[in-house]
Amino acid sequence: MTIRHIVTWKLAASDPQSRAEHASGISERLTALVGVVEDIRSLSVATNVAYPEQNWDVVLVSEFDDLDALERYQKHPAHQDAASYVRGVVSDRASIDYAL
Repeated sequence: MTIRHIVTWKLAASDPQSRAEHASGISERLTALVGVVEDIRSLSVATNVAYPEQNWDVVLVSEFDDLDALERYQKHPAHQDAASYVRGVVSDRASIDYAL
């Protein structure tokens, strides 16, 4: 059973330059996990391009073979490092995990 893991974030910064830098930092750190965390089947990160007043700012869409693989990804030291950065630049987070 493939698991799709989707996370979306609101950035904490209010000025456009910091927001762009933080979105880029999130994308760079998360996409760098591909090839490092073996359990990642696919992973993409994108930033919002419309309706910034109501939409979330950054989204991660990733897939794993099963829930155990998702757990290993969550606990992997490289993911923990990336997550530490993300927590430092966001104000809110929402996620969903579902079977395909």
